[in-house]
Amino acid sequence: MFDSLSDRLSGVFDKLRGRGALTELDVRAAMREVRIALLEADVALPVVKTFIDDVTTRAIGHEVIRSVTPGQQVVKIVSDALVEMLGSEAVELNLGVTPPAVIMLVGLQGSGKTTTCAKIAKRLAEKQGKKVLMASLDVARPAAQEQLRILGEQTKVATLPIVPGQQPVEIAIRARQAAKLQGFDVLMLDTAGRLHVDDALMGEMQAVAREGAPNEILLVVDALTGQDAVNVATAFGSQVALTGVVLTRLDGDARGGAALSMRSVTGKPIKFAGTGEKLDALEAFDPQRVAGRILGMGDVVGLVERAAEVFEQEAAEKMAAKMAKGQFDMEDLRTQLGQMKKMGGLGAIANMIPGVAQAKKAMANGQVDDRILGRMEAVICSMTPKERGKPEIITAKRRIRIAKGAGTTVQEVNKVLKMHQEMAGAMKKLRKMGGMKGMAAMLGKMGGGPGMGGGGGMPDIQKMLGSGGMPPGFDKFKR
Repeated sequence: MFDSLSDRLSGVFDKLRGRGALTELDVRAAMREVRIALLEADVALPVVKTFIDDVTTRAIGHEVIRSVTPGQQVVKIVSDALVEMLGSEAVELNLGVTPPAVIMLVGLQGSGKTTTCAKIAKRLAEKQGKKVLMASLDVARPAAQEQLRILGEQTKVATLPIVPGQQPVEIAIRARQAAKLQGFDVLMLDTAGRLHVDDALMGEMQAVAREGAPNEILLVVDALTGQDAVNVATAFGSQVALTGVVLTRLDGDARGGAALSMRSVTGKPIKFAGTGEKLDALEAFDPQRVAGRILGMGDVVGLVERAAEVFEQEAAEKMAAKMAKGQFDMEDLRTQLGQMKKMGGLGAIANMIPGVAQAKKAMANGQVDDRILGRMEAVICSMTPKERGKPEIITAKRRIRIAKGAGTTVQEVNKVLKMHQEMAGAMKKLRKMGGMKGMAAMLGKMGGGPGMGGGGGMPDIQKMLGSGGMPPGFDKFKR
Protein backbone atom coordinates (compact mmCIF):
# COMPACT_ATOMS: atom_id res chain seq x y z
CA MET A 1 0.00 0.00 0.00
CA PHE A 2 1.53 3.33 -1.15
CA ASP A 3 4.94 1.62 -1.43
CA SER A 4 6.22 3.43 -4.52
CA LEU A 5 5.06 6.85 -3.27
CA SER A 6 6.48 6.20 0.19
CA ASP A 7 9.88 5.25 -1.27
CA ARG A 8 10.01 8.38 -3.46
CA LEU A 9 9.03 10.73 -0.64
CA SER A 10 11.47 9.10 1.79
CA GLY A 11 14.29 9.83 -0.66
CA VAL A 12 13.26 13.49 -0.95
CA PHE A 13 12.97 13.99 2.80
CA ASP A 14 16.23 12.19 3.58
CA LYS A 15 18.00 14.83 1.47
CA LEU A 16 16.25 17.65 3.35
CA ARG A 17 17.05 16.20 6.77
CA GLY A 18 20.70 15.83 5.80
CA ARG A 19 21.13 19.57 5.28
CA GLY A 20 21.94 21.90 8.15
CA ALA A 21 20.22 24.88 6.54
CA LEU A 22 17.65 25.31 3.78
CA THR A 23 17.15 28.08 1.27
CA GLU A 24 13.97 28.86 -0.62
CA LEU A 25 15.53 27.23 -3.70
CA ASP A 26 16.14 24.02 -1.71
CA VAL A 27 12.49 23.90 -0.65
CA ARG A 28 11.19 24.56 -4.15
CA ALA A 29 13.48 21.88 -5.60
CA ALA A 30 12.19 19.37 -3.04
CA MET A 31 8.59 20.31 -3.81
CA ARG A 32 9.20 19.70 -7.53
CA GLU A 33 10.26 16.16 -6.65
CA VAL A 34 7.21 15.72 -4.40
CA ARG A 35 4.99 16.93 -7.27
CA ILE A 36 6.49 14.34 -9.63
CA ALA A 37 6.10 11.61 -6.98
CA LEU A 38 2.40 12.43 -6.49
CA LEU A 39 1.70 12.53 -10.22
CA GLU A 40 3.44 9.18 -10.71
CA ALA A 41 1.26 7.84 -7.88
CA ASP A 42 -1.75 8.72 -10.09
CA VAL A 43 -3.02 11.53 -7.85
CA ALA A 44 -5.36 13.90 -9.71
CA LEU A 45 -3.57 16.90 -11.22
CA PRO A 46 -5.78 19.59 -9.56
CA VAL A 47 -5.23 17.91 -6.18
CA VAL A 48 -1.46 17.84 -6.71
CA LYS A 49 -1.37 21.50 -7.73
CA THR A 50 -3.34 22.65 -4.69
CA PHE A 51 -1.27 20.47 -2.37
CA ILE A 52 2.11 21.68 -3.69
CA ASP A 53 1.08 25.35 -3.66
CA ASP A 54 -0.13 25.07 -0.08
CA VAL A 55 2.95 23.23 1.19
CA THR A 56 5.40 25.51 -0.65
CA THR A 57 3.78 28.66 0.76
CA ARG A 58 4.01 27.31 4.31
CA ALA A 59 7.49 25.80 3.88
CA ILE A 60 9.28 28.93 2.65
CA GLY A 61 8.15 30.96 5.66
CA HIS A 62 10.76 32.46 7.99
CA GLU A 63 9.88 30.08 10.82
CA VAL A 64 11.02 27.16 8.64
CA ILE A 65 14.06 28.59 6.86
CA ARG A 66 15.47 29.97 10.11
CA SER A 67 14.56 26.89 12.15
CA VAL A 68 17.24 24.83 13.90
CA THR A 69 15.90 21.73 12.09
CA PRO A 70 14.42 23.09 8.83
CA GLY A 71 14.33 19.68 7.15
CA GLN A 72 12.17 18.26 9.95
CA GLN A 73 9.91 21.32 9.79
CA VAL A 74 9.27 20.80 6.07
CA VAL A 75 8.42 17.14 6.64
CA LYS A 76 5.99 18.18 9.40
CA ILE A 77 4.29 20.64 7.03
CA VAL A 78 3.99 17.97 4.31
CA SER A 79 2.59 15.54 6.89
CA ASP A 80 -0.05 18.02 8.06
CA ALA A 81 -1.03 18.88 4.46
CA LEU A 82 -1.27 15.19 3.58
CA VAL A 83 -3.60 14.58 6.52
CA GLU A 84 -5.78 17.49 5.35
CA MET A 85 -5.86 16.06 1.81
CA LEU A 86 -7.00 12.69 3.14
CA GLY A 87 -9.75 14.23 5.27
CA SER A 88 -8.14 15.37 8.55
CA GLU A 89 -10.03 12.97 10.83
CA ALA A 90 -11.47 9.47 10.66
CA VAL A 91 -15.25 9.53 10.02
CA GLU A 92 -17.25 6.75 11.64
CA LEU A 93 -20.53 5.22 10.53
CA ASN A 94 -23.65 7.06 11.68
CA LEU A 95 -25.29 4.44 13.88
CA GLY A 96 -26.75 6.81 16.48
CA VAL A 97 -30.30 6.58 15.13
CA THR A 98 -33.47 4.74 16.06
CA PRO A 99 -32.78 1.08 15.12
CA PRO A 100 -32.34 -0.27 12.63
CA ALA A 101 -29.59 1.92 11.16
CA VAL A 102 -29.68 1.24 7.42
CA ILE A 103 -26.39 1.08 5.49
CA MET A 104 -26.73 0.86 1.72
CA LEU A 105 -23.78 -0.20 -0.44
CA VAL A 106 -23.58 0.98 -4.05
CA GLY A 107 -20.99 0.71 -6.80
CA LEU A 108 -20.05 -0.90 -10.09
CA GLN A 109 -20.06 -4.64 -10.63
CA GLY A 110 -16.78 -6.24 -9.58
CA SER A 111 -15.83 -3.54 -7.08
CA GLY A 112 -16.25 -5.94 -4.16
CA LYS A 113 -19.60 -4.76 -2.74
CA THR A 114 -20.86 -8.12 -1.52
CA THR A 115 -17.63 -9.08 0.23
CA THR A 116 -17.38 -5.58 1.69
CA CYS A 117 -20.93 -5.89 2.99
CA ALA A 118 -19.94 -9.04 4.89
CA LYS A 119 -16.72 -7.45 6.16
CA ILE A 120 -18.49 -4.40 7.58
CA ALA A 121 -21.22 -6.56 9.10
CA LYS A 122 -18.62 -8.81 10.74
CA ARG A 123 -16.76 -5.78 12.07
CA LEU A 124 -19.92 -4.25 13.55
CA ALA A 125 -20.97 -7.53 15.13
CA GLU A 126 -17.61 -8.46 16.64
CA LYS A 127 -16.15 -5.06 17.58
CA GLN A 128 -19.28 -3.11 18.46
CA GLY A 129 -21.60 -5.91 19.52
CA LYS A 130 -24.28 -4.95 16.99
CA LYS A 131 -27.03 -7.28 15.85
CA VAL A 132 -26.74 -7.09 12.06
CA LEU A 133 -28.98 -8.25 9.21
CA MET A 134 -27.68 -8.41 5.62
CA ALA A 135 -29.95 -8.34 2.58
CA SER A 136 -28.98 -8.81 -1.07
CA LEU A 137 -30.88 -6.66 -3.54
CA ASP A 138 -28.87 -7.92 -6.50
CA VAL A 139 -31.31 -9.86 -8.68
CA ALA A 140 -29.32 -9.31 -11.87
CA ARG A 141 -26.06 -11.14 -11.14
CA PRO A 142 -26.48 -14.95 -11.00
CA ALA A 143 -26.11 -16.38 -7.48
CA ALA A 144 -25.41 -12.94 -5.94
CA GLN A 145 -28.01 -13.49 -3.22
CA GLU A 146 -26.68 -16.97 -2.54
CA GLN A 147 -23.15 -15.55 -2.25
CA LEU A 148 -24.24 -13.17 0.51
CA ARG A 149 -26.06 -16.00 2.31
CA ILE A 150 -22.85 -18.08 2.33
CA LEU A 151 -20.83 -15.10 3.56
CA GLY A 152 -23.41 -14.65 6.29
CA GLU A 153 -22.82 -18.23 7.47
CA GLN A 154 -19.05 -17.67 7.43
CA THR A 155 -19.27 -14.44 9.44
CA LYS A 156 -22.14 -15.67 11.65
CA VAL A 157 -24.26 -12.69 10.56
CA ALA A 158 -27.97 -13.12 9.76
CA THR A 159 -29.14 -12.73 6.15
CA LEU A 160 -32.62 -12.00 4.82
CA PRO A 161 -34.26 -15.18 3.43
CA ILE A 162 -34.29 -15.25 -0.37
CA VAL A 163 -37.71 -14.97 -2.05
CA PRO A 164 -37.42 -15.80 -5.79
CA GLY A 165 -38.90 -13.23 -8.14
CA GLN A 166 -38.85 -10.25 -5.78
CA GLN A 167 -37.44 -6.98 -7.15
CA PRO A 168 -34.85 -4.78 -5.39
CA VAL A 169 -37.30 -2.21 -3.98
CA GLU A 170 -39.57 -4.98 -2.64
CA ILE A 171 -36.61 -6.68 -1.01
CA ALA A 172 -35.52 -3.39 0.59
CA ILE A 173 -38.99 -2.83 2.08
CA ARG A 174 -39.18 -6.43 3.37
CA ALA A 175 -35.66 -6.20 4.81
CA ARG A 176 -36.46 -3.00 6.69
CA GLN A 177 -39.66 -4.48 8.14
CA ALA A 178 -37.88 -7.68 9.18
CA ALA A 179 -35.00 -5.77 10.80
CA LYS A 180 -37.44 -3.61 12.78
CA LEU A 181 -39.67 -6.48 13.91
CA GLN A 182 -36.76 -8.74 14.90
CA GLY A 183 -34.83 -6.08 16.81
CA PHE A 184 -31.77 -5.72 14.59
CA ASP A 185 -29.45 -2.78 15.27
CA VAL A 186 -28.12 -2.51 11.72
CA LEU A 187 -29.48 -3.43 8.29
CA MET A 188 -26.98 -3.81 5.43
CA LEU A 189 -28.39 -3.45 1.89
CA ASP A 190 -26.15 -4.89 -0.84
CA THR A 191 -27.36 -3.42 -4.14
CA ALA A 192 -26.71 -4.54 -7.71
CA GLY A 193 -23.94 -3.11 -9.86
CA ARG A 194 -23.25 -2.71 -13.57
CA LEU A 195 -20.10 -2.82 -15.65
CA HIS A 196 -20.44 0.93 -16.19
CA VAL A 197 -22.48 3.90 -14.98
CA ASP A 198 -25.84 3.91 -16.81
CA ASP A 199 -29.40 5.18 -16.40
CA ALA A 200 -30.81 1.79 -15.39
CA LEU A 201 -28.28 1.43 -12.56
CA MET A 202 -28.88 4.95 -11.28
CA GLY A 203 -32.66 4.63 -11.49
CA GLU A 204 -32.71 1.41 -9.49
CA MET A 205 -30.28 2.84 -6.93
CA GLN A 206 -32.39 6.00 -6.43
CA ALA A 207 -35.59 3.94 -6.03
CA VAL A 208 -33.97 1.74 -3.36
CA ALA A 209 -32.63 4.82 -1.57
CA ARG A 210 -36.15 6.34 -1.47
CA GLU A 211 -37.83 3.23 -0.05
CA GLY A 212 -34.96 1.95 2.08
CA ALA A 213 -34.34 5.35 3.73
CA PRO A 214 -30.66 4.57 4.42
CA ASN A 215 -28.72 6.46 7.09
CA GLU A 216 -25.50 5.70 5.23
CA ILE A 217 -24.93 5.30 1.49
CA LEU A 218 -21.42 3.96 0.99
CA LEU A 219 -19.83 3.82 -2.44
CA VAL A 220 -17.57 0.79 -2.89
CA VAL A 221 -14.80 1.36 -5.45
CA ASP A 222 -11.75 -0.62 -6.51
CA ALA A 223 -8.56 1.31 -5.67
CA LEU A 224 -6.70 -0.50 -8.45
CA THR A 225 -8.69 1.44 -11.06
CA GLY A 226 -6.79 4.59 -10.03
CA GLN A 227 -8.28 7.85 -11.25
CA ASP A 228 -11.24 5.98 -12.74
CA ALA A 229 -12.28 5.22 -9.15
CA VAL A 230 -12.47 8.98 -8.51
CA ASN A 231 -14.51 9.46 -11.70
CA VAL A 232 -16.94 6.74 -10.61
CA ALA A 233 -17.29 8.38 -7.19
CA THR A 234 -18.05 11.72 -8.82
CA ALA A 235 -20.70 10.13 -11.07
CA PHE A 236 -22.44 8.31 -8.19
CA GLY A 237 -22.21 11.36 -5.93
CA SER A 238 -24.14 13.42 -8.48
CA GLN A 239 -27.07 10.97 -8.34
CA VAL A 240 -27.43 9.97 -4.69
CA ALA A 241 -26.45 11.48 -1.35
CA LEU A 242 -23.28 9.51 -0.67
CA THR A 243 -22.07 9.65 2.93
CA GLY A 244 -18.74 7.92 2.39
CA VAL A 245 -16.46 5.72 0.31
CA VAL A 246 -15.00 2.26 0.83
CA LEU A 247 -11.80 1.59 -1.14
CA THR A 248 -11.26 -2.10 -1.85
CA ARG A 249 -7.98 -3.78 -2.83
CA LEU A 250 -6.00 -0.92 -1.34
CA ASP A 251 -3.36 -3.46 -0.30
CA GLY A 252 -2.62 -4.08 -3.99
CA ASP A 253 -2.40 -0.39 -4.92
CA ALA A 254 1.28 0.50 -4.52
CA ARG A 255 0.63 3.98 -5.95
CA GLY A 256 -2.37 5.08 -3.87
CA GLY A 257 -3.65 7.78 -6.23
CA ALA A 258 -7.33 6.96 -5.68
CA ALA A 259 -7.05 7.25 -1.91
CA LEU A 260 -5.14 10.53 -2.09
CA SER A 261 -7.54 12.13 -4.60
CA MET A 262 -10.91 10.83 -3.39
CA ARG A 263 -11.66 13.24 -0.53
CA SER A 264 -10.46 16.36 -2.36
CA VAL A 265 -12.33 15.63 -5.60
CA THR A 266 -15.61 14.24 -4.20
CA GLY A 267 -15.79 15.84 -0.76
CA LYS A 268 -16.80 12.43 0.62
CA PRO A 269 -14.77 10.79 3.41
CA ILE A 270 -13.11 7.42 2.94
CA LYS A 271 -14.55 5.37 5.80
CA PHE A 272 -13.00 1.95 5.21
CA ALA A 273 -10.15 0.38 3.29
CA GLY A 274 -10.13 -3.23 2.14
CA THR A 275 -6.67 -4.68 2.75
CA GLY A 276 -7.02 -8.28 1.62
CA GLU A 277 -9.38 -11.08 0.64
CA LYS A 278 -10.03 -12.41 4.16
CA LEU A 279 -13.25 -11.31 5.84
CA ASP A 280 -11.37 -9.52 8.62
CA ALA A 281 -9.16 -7.60 6.15
CA LEU A 282 -10.96 -4.29 6.55
CA GLU A 283 -9.55 -1.22 8.28
CA ALA A 284 -11.17 2.01 9.38
CA PHE A 285 -9.57 4.73 7.25
CA ASP A 286 -7.69 7.13 9.52
CA PRO A 287 -6.03 10.03 7.61
CA GLN A 288 -3.36 10.64 10.25
CA ARG A 289 -2.28 7.02 10.37
CA VAL A 290 -2.35 6.62 6.59
CA ALA A 291 -0.24 9.77 6.20
CA GLY A 292 2.21 8.31 8.71
CA ARG A 293 2.59 5.16 6.63
CA ILE A 294 3.07 7.13 3.41
CA LEU A 295 5.81 9.26 4.95
CA GLY A 296 7.59 6.27 6.50
CA MET A 297 6.58 7.17 10.06
CA GLY A 298 4.79 3.88 10.57
CA ASP A 299 1.52 3.27 12.36
CA VAL A 300 2.27 2.38 15.96
CA VAL A 301 -1.41 2.66 16.95
CA GLY A 302 -2.41 0.25 14.19
CA LEU A 303 0.34 -2.15 15.23
CA VAL A 304 -0.90 -2.12 18.82
CA GLU A 305 -4.51 -2.66 17.68
CA ARG A 306 -3.54 -5.59 15.48
CA ALA A 307 -1.50 -7.10 18.30
CA ALA A 308 -4.43 -6.71 20.69
CA GLU A 309 -6.65 -8.64 18.26
CA VAL A 310 -4.37 -11.69 18.02
CA PHE A 311 -2.67 -11.82 21.42
CA GLU A 312 -4.27 -14.14 23.93
CA GLN A 313 -4.93 -12.29 27.20
CA GLU A 314 -3.64 -15.05 29.48
CA ALA A 315 -0.45 -15.53 27.45
CA ALA A 316 0.12 -11.76 27.30
CA GLU A 317 -0.19 -11.41 31.08
CA LYS A 318 2.21 -14.29 31.62
CA MET A 319 4.69 -12.73 29.19
CA ALA A 320 4.39 -9.32 30.87
CA ALA A 321 5.14 -10.84 34.26
CA LYS A 322 8.27 -12.54 32.92
CA MET A 323 9.40 -9.40 31.13
CA ALA A 324 9.05 -7.42 34.36
CA LYS A 325 11.69 -9.77 35.80
CA GLY A 326 13.87 -9.50 32.70
CA GLN A 327 13.22 -13.15 31.74
CA PHE A 328 12.86 -14.40 28.16
CA ASP A 329 13.35 -18.04 27.17
CA MET A 330 12.99 -19.99 23.91
CA GLU A 331 9.35 -20.84 24.64
CA ASP A 332 8.65 -17.11 24.87
CA LEU A 333 10.40 -16.59 21.55
CA ARG A 334 8.26 -19.30 19.96
CA THR A 335 5.12 -17.63 21.31
CA GLN A 336 6.22 -14.32 19.82
CA LEU A 337 6.88 -15.92 16.41
CA GLY A 338 3.39 -17.42 16.42
CA GLN A 339 1.83 -14.05 17.24
CA MET A 340 3.81 -12.36 14.47
CA LYS A 341 2.46 -14.88 11.96
CA LYS A 342 -1.10 -14.16 13.13
CA MET A 343 -0.49 -10.42 12.71
CA GLY A 344 0.28 -10.92 9.02
CA GLY A 345 4.00 -11.72 9.07
CA LEU A 346 7.08 -9.56 8.82
CA GLY A 347 5.81 -7.50 5.88
CA ALA A 348 2.62 -6.35 7.63
CA ILE A 349 4.52 -5.50 10.80
CA ALA A 350 7.36 -3.70 9.00
CA ASN A 351 4.89 -1.37 7.30
CA MET A 352 3.60 -0.20 10.68
CA ILE A 353 6.89 0.39 12.52
CA PRO A 354 8.49 3.83 12.16
CA GLY A 355 11.83 4.02 10.36
CA VAL A 356 12.14 0.52 8.93
CA ALA A 357 12.61 1.38 5.28
CA GLN A 358 15.67 -0.89 5.06
CA ALA A 359 13.68 -3.84 6.34
CA LYS A 360 10.93 -3.30 3.76
CA LYS A 361 13.50 -3.03 0.99
CA ALA A 362 15.15 -6.26 2.14
CA MET A 363 11.79 -8.06 1.98
CA ALA A 364 10.95 -6.55 -1.41
CA ASN A 365 14.30 -7.75 -2.77
CA GLY A 366 13.64 -11.26 -1.52
CA GLN A 367 16.48 -11.16 1.00
CA VAL A 368 14.08 -11.77 3.88
CA ASP A 369 10.64 -13.39 3.75
CA ASP A 370 7.99 -14.78 6.07
CA ARG A 371 9.33 -18.34 5.74
CA ILE A 372 11.90 -17.22 8.30
CA LEU A 373 9.22 -17.46 10.99
CA GLY A 374 8.40 -21.07 10.08
CA ARG A 375 12.07 -22.12 9.99
CA MET A 376 12.76 -20.55 13.36
CA GLU A 377 9.69 -22.16 14.89
CA ALA A 378 10.80 -25.56 13.59
CA VAL A 379 14.19 -25.14 15.28
CA ILE A 380 12.58 -24.26 18.64
CA CYS A 381 10.10 -27.16 18.38
CA SER A 382 13.05 -29.52 17.87
CA MET A 383 14.42 -28.58 21.32
CA THR A 384 13.50 -30.36 24.54
CA PRO A 385 11.42 -28.48 27.15
CA LYS A 386 14.54 -28.20 29.30
CA GLU A 387 16.53 -26.68 26.42
CA ARG A 388 13.78 -24.15 25.71
CA GLY A 389 13.78 -23.08 29.33
CA LYS A 390 17.58 -22.89 29.61
CA PRO A 391 19.12 -22.26 26.16
CA GLU A 392 22.56 -21.90 27.76
CA ILE A 393 22.76 -25.71 28.20
CA ILE A 394 22.60 -26.28 24.42
CA THR A 395 26.03 -27.68 23.56
CA ALA A 396 27.51 -28.36 20.12
CA LYS A 397 26.25 -31.95 20.28
CA ARG A 398 22.72 -30.80 21.12
CA ARG A 399 22.81 -28.27 18.27
CA ILE A 400 23.52 -31.06 15.77
CA ARG A 401 20.56 -33.04 17.13
CA ILE A 402 18.26 -30.00 17.03
CA ALA A 403 19.31 -29.21 13.44
CA LYS A 404 18.53 -32.77 12.29
CA GLY A 405 15.16 -32.69 14.05
CA ALA A 406 14.23 -29.42 12.38
CA GLY A 407 15.53 -30.48 8.96
CA THR A 408 17.97 -27.59 8.84
CA THR A 409 21.63 -26.78 9.54
CA VAL A 410 23.59 -26.09 12.69
CA GLN A 411 24.19 -22.58 11.35
CA GLU A 412 20.44 -21.93 11.37
CA VAL A 413 20.22 -23.22 14.95
CA ASN A 414 23.04 -20.87 15.92
CA LYS A 415 21.15 -17.97 14.35
CA VAL A 416 18.03 -18.74 16.38
CA LEU A 417 20.09 -18.95 19.58
CA LYS A 418 21.83 -15.69 18.73
CA MET A 419 18.51 -14.02 18.06
CA HIS A 420 17.21 -15.22 21.42
CA GLN A 421 20.24 -13.73 23.15
CA GLU A 422 19.68 -10.38 21.45
CA MET A 423 15.96 -10.33 22.23
CA ALA A 424 16.63 -11.32 25.83
CA GLY A 425 19.07 -8.42 26.00
CA ALA A 426 16.40 -6.13 24.57
CA MET A 427 13.97 -7.30 27.26
CA LYS A 428 16.49 -6.41 29.96
CA LYS A 429 16.93 -2.95 28.43
CA LEU A 430 13.16 -2.58 28.39
CA ARG A 431 13.08 -3.42 32.08
CA LYS A 432 15.64 -0.65 32.77
CA MET A 433 13.49 1.80 30.79
CA GLY A 434 10.63 1.18 33.20
CA GLY A 435 9.06 -1.88 31.62
CA MET A 436 6.04 -1.69 29.32
CA LYS A 437 4.96 1.66 30.80
CA GLY A 438 8.31 3.15 29.87
CA MET A 439 8.09 1.63 26.38
CA ALA A 440 4.55 3.00 25.95
CA ALA A 441 5.70 6.47 27.00
CA MET A 442 8.57 6.30 24.51
CA LEU A 443 6.26 5.20 21.66
CA GLY A 444 3.89 8.00 22.59
CA LYS A 445 6.68 10.52 22.10
CA MET A 446 7.72 8.87 18.84
CA GLY A 447 4.16 9.03 17.51
CA GLY A 448 4.03 12.76 18.15
CA GLY A 449 5.71 13.90 14.97
CA PRO A 450 7.53 13.01 11.79
CA GLY A 451 11.11 12.05 11.23
CA MET A 452 11.57 9.12 13.57
CA GLY A 453 15.33 9.15 13.44
CA GLY A 454 16.32 10.39 16.85
CA GLY A 455 15.88 14.09 16.12
CA GLY A 456 14.91 16.39 18.96
CA GLY A 457 16.23 14.03 21.57
CA MET A 458 13.89 11.20 20.62
CA PRO A 459 15.21 7.64 20.59
CA ASP A 460 16.37 6.24 17.26
CA ILE A 461 14.14 3.26 16.64
CA GLN A 462 16.35 2.14 13.75
CA LYS A 463 19.21 1.52 16.19
CA MET A 464 16.89 -0.08 18.74
CA LEU A 465 15.55 -2.52 16.16
CA GLY A 466 18.98 -3.52 14.94
CA SER A 467 20.79 -3.58 11.62
CA GLY A 468 18.62 -3.60 8.52
CA GLY A 469 15.76 -2.08 10.51
CA MET A 470 14.57 -5.53 11.60
CA PRO A 471 13.74 -6.65 15.14
CA PRO A 472 16.88 -7.88 16.99
CA GLY A 473 18.38 -10.86 15.20
CA PHE A 474 16.08 -10.98 12.17
CA ASP A 475 18.71 -9.41 9.92
CA LYS A 476 20.75 -12.63 10.22
CA PHE A 477 18.03 -14.67 8.52
CA LYS A 478 18.62 -13.86 4.88
CA ARG A 479 18.53 -16.16 1.92
